[in-house]
Amino acid sequence: MKKGTVMLLALGWMAETAFTLHAQNVSFYRNAPKEPKVNLGVKAGFNSTMFFIGRLTVDGHPIEHLQNNYKVGVLGAFFVRFNIRKHHFLQSELSYNLSNGSIAAADKEENTDLLDGSASVKSKSHSIAIPLLYGYKFVDAYPYQMSFFVGPQVAYYWKKHMHNEYSGFFQQGINERRHLFGAAAVLGLAVNITNLFIDFRYEIGLHNLAKSVVYDTVATPSPYNEQELYIKRRKNVLSFSLGVIF
Repeated sequence: MKKGTVMLLALGWMAETAFTLHAQNVSFYRNAPKEPKVNLGVKAGFNSTMFFIGRLTVDGHPIEHLQNNYKVGVLGAFFVRFNIRKHHFLQSELSYNLSNGSIAAADKEENTDLLDGSASVKSKSHSIAIPLLYGYKFVDAYPYQMSFFVGPQVAYYWKKHMHNEYSGFFQQGINERRHLFGAAAVLGLAVNITNLFIDFRYEIGLHNLAKSVVYDTVATPSPYNEQELYIKRRKNVLSFSLGVIF
C-alpha cells in the first residue's frame, strides 16, 4: 500500500474519531440538567476558632506571652442560592454554630505581678449566623463546579449557652460580658460534583467580642480587688463542611 493511501486512511480515521467524540460531547451536555434559578441546600461540618487579641490588661498593664489554642466545633446550615447570571450567584444561609477556643498566658517573669501563675481564658458559644454571599463559578462544566464567594455576615450569640472561664488570675469570680450580636466578613471556596459539594471558608471578625469584664471584689484580696480587667479580642473561624444542593 502506498504511503499516500495510508496517510489518507489515517486522516480519515482521525476525522471520524474526532466527529464521534464531538457528537458524544454534544450529546452529554444536551443531557446535562438545566440549572434552576433557585437552589436549596443543607450542609454540616466542623470549625476551628481563633481569637485575635488586641489587648488583655490588668490595671492597664498588658499580659505578655499570649498563645491562641485552637479547638474544634461543629456547624449545620440551610441555604438558598439565587443564580442571577451565568457563573454568578447570590447565596444566603441560616447556620447554627458551636464554637470553642481558648487563650493561654505563660507563667513568665513579665506576668508575675499580674497573674497567679499560668492563666487561661476558655470560651464556648452557640450562635446563629446569617451571611449574604456573592459567588462566581470559575469552573462550570457539568457535573463539576468550582466557585469562590465573599460577603458580610451577622450573628446572634445565645446568651444562655455562652460561657467564658478565667483561671490563673488573682481576681476571683471573673465574668466576661459579651455582645450578643456580631459581624464578620466571609470568604471561601466550594467544589461541587453533581449535587454534592465541599465548602471551605474563613470568617474574619470585625469587632470586639467583649463588652466588659467584672469580678467579685469581696472575694478578691487587696490590692487586686481594685484593679481593672480589660480584654479586646475578635473571633476568626476556619470551617469545613459537606453538603447537598438541590
